[in-house]
Amino acid sequence: MIRIAIPNKGRLHDPTVQLFKEAGLPVIEGTRRKLFAKTSDPEIQFLFARAADIPEYVQDGAADVGVTGLDLISETESNVEILLDLNFGKANLVLAVPEESSIASPDELEGMRVATEFPNITKKYFTNLGIDIEVIKVSGACEMTPHVGIADSIVDISSSGTTLVTNHLKPIAEVFKSSVYLIANSKTKEDNEKVLHIKTALESVLHAKNKRYLMMNVPHQKLDIIKEILPGLAGPTVMKVESRSDTMAVHAVIDADVVFETVSRLKEAGASGILVVPIERLIP
Repeated sequence: MIRIAIPNKGRLHDPTVQLFKEAGLPVIEGTRRKLFAKTSDPEIQFLFARAADIPEYVQDGAADVGVTGLDLISETESNVEILLDLNFGKANLVLAVPEESSIASPDELEGMRVATEFPNITKKYFTNLGIDIEVIKVSGACEMTPHVGIADSIVDISSSGTTLVTNHLKPIAEVFKSSVYLIANSKTKEDNEKVLHIKTALESVLHAKNKRYLMMNVPHQKLDIIKEILPGLAGPTVMKVESRSDTMAVHAVIDADVVFETVSRLKEAGASGILVVPIERLIP
């Protein structure tokens, strides 16, 4: 049995569950209030856990695979295998000070106090800069500490910056960039083929998200022009249309952000019956 640890709540829960669903591993007979849930594969099971605990669960073998933020992996200094950037949950750890503060750069904090829920990342950051500071570890409401005299600045997670503005703080430096990753226990990764299957399934969904599948009919004499417009992943696929000897069926996979322009060019070049289809999974 392969056990996958996923966040039981918070902003990472729903996108994680949705990604596994799209990869063919939906949650079955389980909710975030339960500890375990079945999947469509009888040999794979979900474990619901706090995102902050998942790196250590995977390191210690309580779970074989996990999904959590890179910031949490780095903060816990867990010995796990980094398998795949899942490309969501993007956020930055930022160094911030009160709006009225004259401090404008990290080096001005020499000898001062920095409050954070990420003491290890914060210590590494300032050590690398050669700046001596006192780290004050807090477990919540980090943004309040400068206003009540506990700290001179904070290092905290920020995805939109709204929380900082609300609490009259201003960022002065970026400490760490984070997104959500798929991780695995080192021993499990070496011994179990299922882990590779899970990685491949998720990877195929991620590859497909920004791609579109195009199908169209093209007059034979226009084929060379169409090929120049449609490079696709490895060039377009061309097939004869049985009922019309002068017409070819052309299929290609292209980037989603160029669909609008490409379809216009194809139509002008003589393509007809153009069909644009989303792709659920794409395995390179």
